[in-house]
Order: sequence, then C-alpha cells, then structure tokens
Amino acid sequence: MIRRLVMFTNGIETLWYFSVKMGATFEKLGYEVFYFDQCKEYDSLSKLMAFAVPGITAAVSFNFEGCSGESYLTDAKGINFFEARNIPFINIVVDHPFYYHKFVPYLPKDYQQISIDREHERYLKKYFPEIKRGPFLPLAGTSLWKKDTLPSWDERPYDVVFTGNYTPPGNFDKVIRRINDEYTRFYMGIIQDFIEHPHMEMTEGIVKHLRNEVEDITEEGIKENLPNMIMIDLYVRHYFRGEVVKTLVDAGLKVACFGAGWDLLDCRHPENIINGRLQDSYGCLKAISQAKISLNVMPWFKEGAHDRVFNSMLNGAVCFTDWSLYFEENMKVGEDLCIYELDKLEELPERIKLLLGDREKWEHIQQTAYETAAESHTWAHRARRIHDCLLYTSPSPRDS
Repeated sequence: MIRRLVMFTNGIETLWYFSVKMGATFEKLGYEVFYFDQCKEYDSLSKLMAFAVPGITAAVSFNFEGCSGESYLTDAKGINFFEARNIPFINIVVDHPFYYHKFVPYLPKDYQQISIDREHERYLKKYFPEIKRGPFLPLAGTSLWKKDTLPSWDERPYDVVFTGNYTPPGNFDKVIRRINDEYTRFYMGIIQDFIEHPHMEMTEGIVKHLRNEVEDITEEGIKENLPNMIMIDLYVRHYFRGEVVKTLVDAGLKVACFGAGWDLLDCRHPENIINGRLQDSYGCLKAISQAKISLNVMPWFKEGAHDRVFNSMLNGAVCFTDWSLYFEENMKVGEDLCIYELDKLEELPERIKLLLGDREKWEHIQQTAYETAAESHTWAHRARRIHDCLLYTSPSPRDS
C-alpha cells in the first residue's frame, strides 16, 4: 500500500503552491509527504533516495516536474529515478498537452497522466494512446476565509480585479513570421479563426487548418506539427486578456490588474488600469479578497476550469468568466458565477455595472458561490480524488 508521497517545490510558483495545498490534505489522510526542492536538487536527491522506498512510495507532480529528463534524476543509462525504483508516478498537466511532446520519451514506465480539460483527455487518447490516463480533474481553488469571515462589500476597495500577466500579442510576431510570408499567413489565419470563433477548441481549430491547407499531410504529420503551434495558444490567450480589460477600462470601469505587463496594454483610458504589479499565489488570493468582482479570461480551456474561477468563489468575489462547457454543465450560472461571451464583449461593461449597482444580488452570489466551491472545488477535494486512485495503485512488476 502506498504510504509515502513525493511532491515537488521551488519550480513554477503556482504549481508549487498547488502541491503544498494538496500535500497538506495528503498528510491529513495519513501519508508521509516528501517535498523535493528543485532549487536544491542534489541535496534533495540524497534525501529522496532514503525516503523513496519501493512498494510504499508514489510521486504526484504537476507539468512533468520530476519526469522531464532532469539530469539529477536520470542515471547513466538514461533511466529515470522513479522508474529505476519502480515508483508509480502521477502527473497533473495544467496546460494543453501539445506543450509537452518533448517530455514523452522520459516518462517512467509506471506513469499516469491527469488532464484538467476534457479536450486534453481526447488529445492524449488520440495522439498518445500508450500513456495511461488518470481521472479528469479540473483545477481547484484556495480560500483564505471561512464563510462567516468573508470580507463584506464595504471591505472590498476594488470594483474589478484581474490576477494574471499580460503580453502584447505583437510580441509573438517574431516567432510567427520567422520563416516566410506563406507561413505567416497560415499562422495568422488560424489565429483569426479563433478570434472569430472563440468557442472552438484549440486542437480542433489547428487540426482543421492543417488538414485544409497543408498538402498531403498525414495523421502522423499533424501530430508532429502540433507542438509548433504553441505560439497560437499564447497569442489568442493574451489577445483576449487584453481585449477584455480594454473593453472595461475604456467603458469607464476601474480594473486593478495584479500581474506583469499591463502598462503595455494599448487602450484609450490607461488611467483606469490600477497597477497591482506582479504577485505570487498568496498575493493574488489577497487581491481577490479585496475585490467585488474577479475577472477571469480562460486560457482556452473549453471543457475545463481555471483555478482563478474557484479562487474567486472561495474568497468572496463574484466571478465573471468567459464560457466553458464545464461551467455550463457543473455550475449554476448567475448563482455561482457569471458568464460572458468573448464575441460579445460590448455587453460586458453594462453587466458588470448592473451588478455593482445591486448589492443584494452581489451578496447572494457571493454566498452561493462560496458554498458551491467549498463543497467540491478545493485542492483538498482534488487530493482526495487522487487518494482514491492511490488506494488501488501498486507498483508494476519489474521487467525480467
């Protein structure tokens, strides 16, 4: 039976934060948790060697930390530490899988991958059927408050907050234009298609253009080309972040942006952007706790959720988010959160102003949203779901 878990810290800050939050629940469930410090890798490795006893140990990671070919976890024969010790490895991937094709050769044999979006699950099934898939788990949230201690309307100085960075889409032009005009037109055509059809899933849109515009392309050719499309995902993500915030500030709303790059947004009324500067995960939760409305722009998860939504619900800010099928099927729209459409942004400022003018409705949504998220959408809930998997996990037999 698995009694020990290896998790990873001091990599990407948000992933580290998620790991620690889940780790606290794992410890309450009786696991001994070892946090591998990726900034002190060789010191951590010596401790890991003593901790990771085969048969009772598993690893739980985010975004391939610990299984991406790290030299300090790979022996002279190219074998991953966790494979050498026959330790099951669970990896939660919080971005589109096409970011990570390059890591597939390094995966330990006893490996399963958890997706946070149903589209990502289908992608894995189609292009990497050999990879064992774990349960679908949307991202989750963290609360700084109990329900009866949530900051009230009067204790929230910001009308609207957005927590996240911004990169002007033009910054991606060098990559998009790196080959020739024909390739540039191809990439920009895909981007324009997403802008005009914002419900379209990332894989669907890219594959459609590859099939229609690349002569004699095969399924294997499509698979090989998909990682070259990462800049399209980044472009449309930041394009819409900018468009949403610009729409609000140019309509006279003050938006506090906690993240880097917002001084670069091209808008008519930059004076309406309150520069909250870059924050860590805890700082973002504090900022949301000071907001009446928390704005979310999905990173193109059309059948999943984002932690920003659940963080908003759990810290008492009413969340306005763009559409996702997951929200439509699992949330009470207008009760747990408010949904806007990316192709109807002109409607968003008035909707936000109406809610800011209706304290009673705001308070109702604040309470129902907190209850919904607290019942089902914290990192403790996700840790318990993984615990259920671990109860039935045993190391695979070694190859003879």
